[in-house]
Amino acid sequence: MIRKPLEIRPIAGALGAEIGGVDLTKELDGETISAIRRTWLDHLVIFFREQRLTPEQFLAFARRFGKVIEYPFIKGMDGFPEITPVVKLEHERVNFGGLWHTDTAYLERPPMGTMLIAREVPPFGGDTMFANMYLAYETLSAGMRRLLDGVAAVNSSAKADVTKTREDRIREGAKADAKHEYVATHPVVRTHPESGRKALYVNAGHTVRFQDMTEAESAPLLQYLFAHQQRPEFTCRFRWEVGSIAFWDNRCTQHNPINDYHGHRRVMHRVTLAGDRPR
Repeated sequence: MIRKPLEIRPIAGALGAEIGGVDLTKELDGETISAIRRTWLDHLVIFFREQRLTPEQFLAFARRFGKVIEYPFIKGMDGFPEITPVVKLEHERVNFGGLWHTDTAYLERPPMGTMLIAREVPPFGGDTMFANMYLAYETLSAGMRRLLDGVAAVNSSAKADVTKTREDRIREGAKADAKHEYVATHPVVRTHPESGRKALYVNAGHTVRFQDMTEAESAPLLQYLFAHQQRPEFTCRFRWEVGSIAFWDNRCTQHNPINDYHGHRRVMHRVTLAGDRPR
């Protein structure tokens, strides 16, 4: 049988591509999975449309790319602890993870990647933006790159801005064994283990200071870097539909779910894939 090639449609100059011509409810051969992974590494975040996967099928697809791990703070779905519901209800004003960030950079081994599938979407709004951290690093001046190479930063799960986007979910479904705070120190510039490219690895959600410096001393440069990471030419924006899937490389991207749909319901299911220690 001749395998039909994937339909790959880039959505922005910086990153992001939609993949068509594939039904993820079917058992995919190794060649197709390899082609999807290559596209993911090339475009940093990939998207699929009209994929009505059951929880079992969603987990099975994710496991073709790595080991699925549980989110540290919130209980997963009944019967599927590795799937985290990401929900904003009609009466809520704060959305989950609603700021630019890299997923769980406060862990010693942050996730390699994250998959999100849309179950219910608002009639408008609720898009997610993504940003390319290779470009964020490569467009810094040579002097700034020399300054940052070899420097480490402290990341915390208790940073105020991000805890506010998590607190409603914690009240409703906190894990009994979750720590109050997770802290990890990582390179400010990490080298991607598969591409070999350098990426800027600080984020406004979790990075609190440079190693061996106070928060006050660190703040001016960190604030510059956080603003630099969000430059429009580094980003793409994805509009969700029911059955849409996003799969992003957590080692070289950031994302920001836009909170512009008050009064409407949005339900997503998320899985994360185990990663390595940033170097």
